Amino acid sequence: MGWRGAGALRYAPPMDHLESVAALRGLYADPRERAVRKQLDRLDPHCVRFIGLAPFVVVATAGEDGALDASPRGGVPGFVQVVDDRTLLLPDAPGNNRLDSFTNIVATGRIGMLFMIPGVDETLRINGTAMLSTGPGEIARCTDERRAPRAVVRVGVREAYLHCAKAFMRSRLWEPASRVERATLPTLGRMIADQTGLEIPPETEEEMRRRYAADL
Repeated sequence: MGWRGAGALRYAPPMDHLESVAALRGLYADPRERAVRKQLDRLDPHCVRFIGLAPFVVVATAGEDGALDASPRGGVPGFVQVVDDRTLLLPDAPGNNRLDSFTNIVATGRIGMLFMIPGVDETLRINGTAMLSTGPGEIARCTDERRAPRAVVRVGVREAYLHCAKAFMRSRLWEPASRVERATLPTLGRMIADQTGLEIPPETEEEMRRRYAADL
């Protein structure tokens, strides 16, 4: 068993589960023409502008065994570089070194991305191919005043489309009234200690932020 466990979970589905796309489609109306036609096979100026304003993206990948991973990535707005209308560059950044997303990319070469802009309820979805690059030109393009990445994800855009605001409107994600005080939860160190049984020196939220500062 590796980092990710023994593989896909197996369970007995309930008697009333859906077994076919036809059964699924029977529960829902056909998508409207606009919902179908909005999917592009390349980045248009609106997509490029959205990516340039986005400081946050969720990266989804899948391994050969079907194991799935969704990983948050952040940086200054525009940290994901637009090379052309079919190519993006996503630099790495210091993390926990599990390399779940990168391992999946090496194995399957597939990626999904969900770009978010604080205060904007719409999101941008990108699906496509991915490979890891250590090419000097791409490393240099993604180097900033803090660091040069060890590797860069080169994304080949296959699908790009703007996603409507409904999920963010329902969750009220950006509204100040929706904020949860950090003290509502234990510190990350405390939660991981409880989950793993590995005791680590206690650390306040402020101490954790100071420790992270060097890798931001």
